[in-house]
Amino acid sequence: MDALGLAARWLHLASAILLVGAATMIVLAGRSDRPTARRWEHRVLAGSRGLALVALGSGLVVLAVQTALFEGRAGAALEAGAIARVLIETQAGRVWLVRFGLLVILAALLWSRLSVERALDWRAARGQAVLLGAAALVPIAAAGHAAAVEPETARAVALDGLHVIGAGVWVGGLLPLALLLWAAADERGADARPYAVLAARRFSRVALGVVLVLVATGTLLAIANVGNVAGLVGTAYGRLLLAKLGLVLAALALAAVNRAVHLGRLAGDGPTVGRPAMRRLATFVAGEGLIALAILAIVATMSVTPPARHEAPTWPFAIRLSFRALEGAPAAFVRVLVGSQVAVLGLVGLAAGLTLRGRRLPLVAGALVVLGAGVGLALPPLAIDAYPTTYRRPSVPYQAASIASGAALYREHCASCHGLGGAGDGPAGVRLPRPPADLRAPHTAQHTAGDLFWWLSNGIPAAGMPAFGRELSEEQRWDLVNFLRALSSGYAARGMGPTIEPDRPWLVAPDFTFAVGPTPPRSLREYRERRIVLLVLYDLARARARLAEIAGRDGTLALLGVEVIAVPVHDARDAIKRIGREPRVLFSVATEGSEAIAAAYHVLATAPHVEFLIDRQGYIRAVTRGNGGAGDLDKTIAEIQRLNDEKAPPPAPEEHVH
Repeated sequence: MDALGLAARWLHLASAILLVGAATMIVLAGRSDRPTARRWEHRVLAGSRGLALVALGSGLVVLAVQTALFEGRAGAALEAGAIARVLIETQAGRVWLVRFGLLVILAALLWSRLSVERALDWRAARGQAVLLGAAALVPIAAAGHAAAVEPETARAVALDGLHVIGAGVWVGGLLPLALLLWAAADERGADARPYAVLAARRFSRVALGVVLVLVATGTLLAIANVGNVAGLVGTAYGRLLLAKLGLVLAALALAAVNRAVHLGRLAGDGPTVGRPAMRRLATFVAGEGLIALAILAIVATMSVTPPARHEAPTWPFAIRLSFRALEGAPAAFVRVLVGSQVAVLGLVGLAAGLTLRGRRLPLVAGALVVLGAGVGLALPPLAIDAYPTTYRRPSVPYQAASIASGAALYREHCASCHGLGGAGDGPAGVRLPRPPADLRAPHTAQHTAGDLFWWLSNGIPAAGMPAFGRELSEEQRWDLVNFLRALSSGYAARGMGPTIEPDRPWLVAPDFTFAVGPTPPRSLREYRERRIVLLVLYDLARARARLAEIAGRDGTLALLGVEVIAVPVHDARDAIKRIGREPRVLFSVATEGSEAIAAAYHVLATAPHVEFLIDRQGYIRAVTRGNGGAGDLDKTIAEIQRLNDEKAPPPAPEEHVH
């Protein structure tokens, strides 16, 4: 079923694209009264009629296969009820209906016996074929991966539609052009040789612009569906895209040779220059067309392969490049800086060598040597060890419950070697081949979450670290990763005080869920883009005075767009009852979820009483540590006003750590 579905998709896509290209090529070549040109036009039209039938037939097969996949059983492919459900209830089905209807109209137009003796009738008939072919091709974008891009779905669909139309004009026009050139290169086709030369030049100009559109739209679509280098080399979709790019480069190389060499020779002496050049050009164009058909086979496969952005990439190399390797290494920074400048000089020389006509070979050779030397200087210091899971996206979000679970797992499995605080000073660490790592140090943040996951799963034999892949579930290992990220962030934030750093958000506030009495649960994320949050971790025995101070300014805080969430560090079920009537609290006091919140946020800042000022994007901007007594709330209010005055808020942090 899979092979049949892929073959049908390729046939359908290729025939739809060739229909657009054939119609466009006829219009570009123009109307002619030369017998050879008229025979070529009739031949292309006959081929288009066949292509229309292939498109309709393969489209029916694609629908049947899709129905079987949606229903989960092969027999559904032949059931009218199942097919009707797909057509009516799914986006892909509704798009199929629109496209199939347009293809039926196009087929009827191609098979009808229209009188095109008048120039106006000819232009109307041939132009209508172009429009119908394009109209039947563009909706493919609304049923493909572009329709699943979020946000900016409409933009992605428009880009994909433009990309498909560009492919139709360029790819679909190659084989009809090759047929025309072969016909005109023959001795019997001398009457159509000027016509073929003019058509080739017109197509070359149009193809150049279309290729630029394809490159631009293809790049934007690749960014949307792949995202990064890891997705490009570490997923099936990315590797298919690389194969597609390789074939595209081969086709463009042939196109460049055609444009630079063969096209200019078409006007030469017929027997000695023009006709041989036309035959060579026809062969190269046909080769370009065959490569394009292979590209369409890859595109058909990509259409049923999950986009790289939605897959966990498997990094295939032992190293990766990162500027984080330069942190704390001034000598390496200087080397990279010098190497990059040498590489830029090499690129400038290479551009000059390719542009200038005189002494081109020595310039290009010298520039390549300089470029290689610059790359050799700049890249090695950026290399960091990498693993298959280096770029894997965590399956567990960076949330308080996960961090709290990871903290418990850390105390059970890791603290004996790395120490309770992660400083690498655990009693069992003295027996290891080398001292345990300080997990608070900046190097922890230099590694990806996938690096940490790999070490937890497979261990580090040289350091004596055991593998926990069998002992701990995947979710537990991601909990540990989230805790280690919080531990490193907390150490980096040890100097953060009650004053914000303007326009420098970096410390992500872990999301959490809490409830106040019988009300439905709420989460920190619900306040994104709406409210600043003042998160208060309190011990009631110490904090009555501070809670009373906050309660007394509740109206001012509300006017400033602040939501106060008070979280008791001890048992919270009767937190509101224990506070009683004094102070009179109107802000949220968590009665559920407080244990996980306190455990996670105490990793970021430890004190008997801690207040976190969290901006509207979800970053901790200030931390107030104390004993819970009354303080100067005016200072906190002043910092809140500074947050409100910030003009360019950053994007919200992602749900998962990286």
